[in-house]
Amino acid sequence: MTDATRVLVADDHDLFRVGLASALAAYEDIEVVAQASGGRMAVRLAAELRPDVILMDLRMPNLDGLEATGEILSANPSARVVVLTVAAGEADVAAAITAGASGYVIKDAPIDDVVAAVRAAVSGTAWLSPRAARAVLDRMRREHVETQPVSQPSGKELSPRELEVLKLIARGLDNNQIAAELCISPRTAKNHVSSILSKLGVTNRIQAAVYWRHGLGRPSP
Repeated sequence: MTDATRVLVADDHDLFRVGLASALAAYEDIEVVAQASGGRMAVRLAAELRPDVILMDLRMPNLDGLEATGEILSANPSARVVVLTVAAGEADVAAAITAGASGYVIKDAPIDDVVAAVRAAVSGTAWLSPRAARAVLDRMRREHVETQPVSQPSGKELSPRELEVLKLIARGLDNNQIAAELCISPRTAKNHVSSILSKLGVTNRIQAAVYWRHGLGRPSP
C-alpha cells in the first residue's frame, strides 16, 4: 500500500460515508486513511494526516465543504479536493472550482467514476460528472457564446492533431500522458494545449474538456 493514493472521505451522512469508504477499499491503488463527519473535522484530519485527496461533501455541519476546501488548500496547496455532492447547479459547481476543487462528482455516479476522479486529481488533472460539466458549459455559453457570437470558435479551426489532443484532455490526461499517447514530446503537447485553449477562447483545461464533451465531442442536433 505504499504507493496507494491516500484518501480522506468527508461527509456527514454516516451510511453514505462508511459505504463509500468500504467501496473504495476494494481498489488496490486507494487507501482510505480517515473519515470526517463534518467540515471542521475534515480540516483537522487533512492537516494531521495530509492525505493525497479529500472527497468533500458540500453540505456539512459546523463548516461547509467550500469553506473547508479553502482552509485545507490554504494550509496545504498540494492537496487535492474532489467535491462529492448531490448538488449540480451552476452556482455550486462554479463555487467549488473557484475554491480550488480538482473535481466535481455527483453522488449518484457509479463508484468507478469516483475512483476516476480521485486518480485524475492525483495526476494533476480535473474530472467532472456529466451534469457538473453541463453546468459549466451552460455558464460558458452565456459568458462567451452569447456575448461574443461572431468570434465564437468552432471545431473547424482546430487542426486534426489539436482535435486528438483535445479529446485526450477531455479524458483527463496531463501533458506527459498526452505526449506518450501520441508519441510526441511533452513540449509539443504543451504547445498544442496552449493553442487549443487560445482557439477555443477558454482559460483552462476544464473548460476545454467541457467544450469537447458537450460541443465538439457530440454531433449537432
